[in-house]
Amino acid sequence: MANESSRCIDTDRIAAPEGGLLIDLSYNLGDRAGNGQEGETPDRAIARPTLPWLDLIQHYSHLVMAVVDVATEISTPTQAHPVLFANQYFCRLTGIQSEGGHLDLSFFDRLSAADQKALRERFRRHFLSAVLRHAYGAADLVSQRLLHEPLVVSLADSETGQGRKIELRLRTAEGGLQVTAIAPSLQAALAACWATAPSREQVATQLLSKDPAFRHLLAALKPGQYTASGQILIEGIDVTERETSKALIELLVGHESVLGTRRFEQANGLMKELFSADESFLLSAENNRAQLFSSLDQADWHTETYAVEDLQGSAFLRATERQEVVNVPDLSLDCATQCERDMLDQGMRSLLLIPLVMRTVLGDSKAQMVGLVGLASAQPYAFDQADRSRATTLIPALTTAMRHSVQDRFTNIHPAVRWRFEQEAERLSLGLPPAPIVFENVYPLYGISDIRGSSDERNRAIQKDLLTQFRLALAVVEAANQSVNNALVQQLGWDLADHITTLEGGVTVDSEVTLLRYLQSEVEGHFAYFAQRSQEAEAAIAQYRAAIDPEHSCVYAARAVYDETIGHINGLLRDTWNQWQQSMQAITPHYCDLEATDGIDHMIYTGQAIDPKFTNFQLKALRYEQLRAVCDCARKAFSLKAAYDTDMTITHLVLVQAFTVDICHDETTERLFDVRGTRDTRYEIVKKRIDKACDAEKGDRITQPGMLTVVYSTSEEWQEYERYLRYLHREGIVASDIEQGVVEPLQGVNGLKFARVRVNPE
Repeated sequence: MANESSRCIDTDRIAAPEGGLLIDLSYNLGDRAGNGQEGETPDRAIARPTLPWLDLIQHYSHLVMAVVDVATEISTPTQAHPVLFANQYFCRLTGIQSEGGHLDLSFFDRLSAADQKALRERFRRHFLSAVLRHAYGAADLVSQRLLHEPLVVSLADSETGQGRKIELRLRTAEGGLQVTAIAPSLQAALAACWATAPSREQVATQLLSKDPAFRHLLAALKPGQYTASGQILIEGIDVTERETSKALIELLVGHESVLGTRRFEQANGLMKELFSADESFLLSAENNRAQLFSSLDQADWHTETYAVEDLQGSAFLRATERQEVVNVPDLSLDCATQCERDMLDQGMRSLLLIPLVMRTVLGDSKAQMVGLVGLASAQPYAFDQADRSRATTLIPALTTAMRHSVQDRFTNIHPAVRWRFEQEAERLSLGLPPAPIVFENVYPLYGISDIRGSSDERNRAIQKDLLTQFRLALAVVEAANQSVNNALVQQLGWDLADHITTLEGGVTVDSEVTLLRYLQSEVEGHFAYFAQRSQEAEAAIAQYRAAIDPEHSCVYAARAVYDETIGHINGLLRDTWNQWQQSMQAITPHYCDLEATDGIDHMIYTGQAIDPKFTNFQLKALRYEQLRAVCDCARKAFSLKAAYDTDMTITHLVLVQAFTVDICHDETTERLFDVRGTRDTRYEIVKKRIDKACDAEKGDRITQPGMLTVVYSTSEEWQEYERYLRYLHREGIVASDIEQGVVEPLQGVNGLKFARVRVNPE
């Protein structure tokens, strides 16, 4: 038995990457076994069966293995390195075929361009290590960590077509890859990087940073630039499950919300792929009602509804009560509830249940569950402990995705209605179909503080800026005309003079755009020529360009003052209103949308759908507070005319409607809420047109500077608001005289009336 080991394969050497595989696998193992070696009887040989190690590795290993032969010479054409050995799994994944014992490394062509580039980089490191050993006489200048750095590539299984992720490593035996000569150009590239032998740290730094000299070296490091021989071992392992799990987690916890349909479809597909599941489903519960959603990869999901109490004793509640992933190996043997029987009837035999526990009590269960993600297979015992462990690692990512989705959904949503958006976001974060966000029977309160004369003021600013710019342009042309003495230059000056005359009479709607384009194409384009011919023109051009605002590419001085004025007015009105919102929200939580353009307008919705404690008294208190807030905005605006040299004034209006409306959230519109139904359309029409409405009898605008205008429809509405106006007068906020009239008919709306009262200064 002393020589027993000489006839056995050294398994340590087989597993080792440093050349043992290449040496031992060159033997025919079947020929050596049982041939009556010294110290062993024939009976002994017969009793001990042969061990087909090569067949085992070649046909049954789930590791990817191949040995690449390297044989290159200086100045020879570049050829693909042949594969000396490849096990069956490598051939299956890569699709390469054995022909006459020769295997071509054609699997390179099946990789993506990025994977091909990365794999060539890994090969190049091994050649670099051999070249450095030859050039400087020092081994291991490329660290083992960089030589064996793993690379994950994507391949489609040549038999099934299924995409797989393979983690590859390249290995060489010590001294197994030998370089015996290098070309002069490669020698020069080496010397340009390192005149003397570099350290391992210097080589690593260059590999990671790649300065220009090193990039030149890598470009020269190719077959035909050196003479080399040896073998490179390609090892790989299938990491599809790991990479799929990683991709799924990145998808769930990424910056972009998972609420979108595309992202949900991606996540659902990855979940089924990760667990080799036939189906996926979602279970949610709300208000003692549970809903099961299946066929998630279809446009129309299949939905079943159950009472939560009917789920008692089910695997679903076991998962949430234990707060752990539950594997149901065979549903036919564990089918306590109607829900589970229905799933069994649909062909589901194995279940993997992943609970997401956050809130919402499920019946008598103490667990708080937002939902449950489930995987199903038509085969019993389809999931195992590894699947449970993998699913458990996904729970934080799934929960994080849910929380992020909630935050994304109601970020910047008004606090009074945020709870409803949070509720809906939680549903959607589970991939459930959206439910309408509707607040029914709410009272609308609308008001506007409009800057009157803002359009005229802006037109005057445009006119002033354009006149300045045209006069500067004319100065350039006149200076050029003194030196150029060209008829075309003279005509250009006359054109500019004509435009100036027209501008002095006023601007049209398109003047701001068309006239600036004229200057850019017909005048500024000739500046370079004018500057060459005349120093006076060059000085005028410098003055022209100094007046140009770099952000707007034109003279923008008067318009900048206008913008600043409008911004200050809007800021003052907005700040005043926001201060009043504190006292108004204290009366009853309500939705308030504020928009600032030329002035501000506010839209309030209030009612029991938003505040369950809402009463009629709170409605009246809120309406009166709205009037007080608008009057305060009017008082703050009195000082604006003195502070700014402007003809702009501010008017204030409140629109009354005693009837309720339904509002709903529509993702396709910019507004958070739109009124729902034709019954509420009339109110929206009035909102858009009322601030420009006129008195039907006198013809003047119903809104006047320094006055509060109230628009109403019915005598009941007037009785209520007449009382509020008396209260405002009692507080000294408004005058006692009330002007009344009829609003001229608006398109589609008749019968509106108005009351107008002057606001007293503070």
